[in-house]
Amino acid sequence: MKTRVLISSPIFHQSGNFNLFRRSPPLHFLSVFRYLVTKSAANCNSREKTKLELGNINGLDDALRLFEKMTKARPFPSFKQFTQLLSRLVNLREHSASILLFKDICNLGISVDGYTMNVAINSYCLSNRADCGFSILALFFKRGCVPTVVTFNTLLKGLFREKKIAEAQELFTKIVREELCDLDVIIYGTVIDGLCKSGNTKLAVELLGVMEEGSCKPNINAYTMVIDALCKDKMIDSALNVFDRMSERGIAPDVVTCSALICGYCKTYPDVMIDNAVHLFRAMPVKGLNPNLVTYSSLLQGLFLSGRFSSALELFDELRSVGLKPNFHTYCVLMDGLCKNDRVEEALSLLDELKRKGENRHISYYSIIMDGLCKANRLDQARAIFSELPCIGLEPNVVTYNILINGCCQNGLLDEAKDLFLKMERAGSLPDCVTYNIIVQGYLKSGEFDGAVKFLEQMSAKGFSQDSSTFTMMLQSTSPKLVS
Repeated sequence: MKTRVLISSPIFHQSGNFNLFRRSPPLHFLSVFRYLVTKSAANCNSREKTKLELGNINGLDDALRLFEKMTKARPFPSFKQFTQLLSRLVNLREHSASILLFKDICNLGISVDGYTMNVAINSYCLSNRADCGFSILALFFKRGCVPTVVTFNTLLKGLFREKKIAEAQELFTKIVREELCDLDVIIYGTVIDGLCKSGNTKLAVELLGVMEEGSCKPNINAYTMVIDALCKDKMIDSALNVFDRMSERGIAPDVVTCSALICGYCKTYPDVMIDNAVHLFRAMPVKGLNPNLVTYSSLLQGLFLSGRFSSALELFDELRSVGLKPNFHTYCVLMDGLCKNDRVEEALSLLDELKRKGENRHISYYSIIMDGLCKANRLDQARAIFSELPCIGLEPNVVTYNILINGCCQNGLLDEAKDLFLKMERAGSLPDCVTYNIIVQGYLKSGEFDGAVKFLEQMSAKGFSQDSSTFTMMLQSTSPKLVS
């Protein structure tokens, strides 16, 4: 029943001629691993040649020297020890080296099992070469090994990591249709997570329903991933529906689930649903759940958005009183909330405090402050902060440039705005759709229709579109001309 429901779903339509099980050409490396071993051995002194064990490998050099000792031993150590060395390299995030090591192990004629090949596939996938991972899948059949759910889960994660969504869907279809392995909640979770993160939330909801009807029931993680994706898409009603389904099945929410819902309440209808968010937040400790930094930050943003400035500041004080340390995102929410509530001086004081702590190395902090200053008609101060950025080792990004360009346009300083536009291009921070809309609106606001048209032409040539505000202003600007 589970398989029939799964295959009839539109999520599992075939995606063309992509053949998942074709043998992908492996990367043709020289035996670099052996070359490095020889070079490392030649350079190490007698003290460095002390016995190395698997448990005290702290870097690539240690692994290389141990591999040399293992390959010189007769008979060879067991393949399990080579596999442990391979796993250690993966844990050290030396994925290229682990791939080379796997090749050398095979070239030495050392037998490998499914676990070893899974480690190698994982290394390829973490190196964004899932295609080469499929070439190792062929080795399973050649060596008489049966791929497990771990094998296919690793490949699916690799495909999603590379944003090959259609290929991942096709692989999952093949796994289900041909019963290539026993599906578990982990592999379902991988697919749901990949779909959610790629913007395919509707398909993730559908797959969750397939799990509910089948024998492999969703766990808290599967439900939470879907709820979180729906909340980020501002589909709070759908998220609450999934939450109710989860509760009906006796699965209690955790901190991550509640945080996702609070974020959904605050982002979707902050004015209307902020009370729901506060109620859920206060109910968490009663249910044995302690709000974490994400929970506090989400509610903090919601309180600012709904105009509850005093409550937001009280919540920030509470956050610190319970022993949580604000992070980059929390400080961004606080600065933005202060600026949007006409408390730019307090935001500047907060930035000074972060400077004293050495925690001011984020361009976003300065962009938020500059935006607040521009909206408070304090363009000179925004310019001064912009000029200060190179001195503190920060490069303005597109957002930073857009803020200052908008400030200039709002004050009728079109020449300065255009200079900034050219400067950002020279600095390699290419103008985006927002930049062009700001410039065009600036020209239209100043009554310079011809200048606006020139930028509109550039904008169209780069594939950018007018936003609704620009379109409305263009209509208003052209209407008198059409009448005449």
